Amino acid sequence: MQQAIIGFHLDEEQHWVADLACGHTQHVRHMPPWQNRPWVMTEQGRQEKIGMMLECKKCDVENFE
Repeated sequence: MQQAIIGFHLDEEQHWVADLACGHTQHVRHMPPWQNRPWVMTEQGRQEKIGMMLECKKCDVENFE
């Protein structure tokens, strides 16, 4: 299920996590070549992604049950 990003925070390992409108979270790591998200490395880049839709796998599971 698509959910909007409403904010970001760092986890205990200092990896960026997107806060989603549904209340769930999703890691948004920049780890080339597997995950190419250079925008997450800057405040401006993260702010530009507020409102972007991400697939929330936790919502998918909850809605499937």
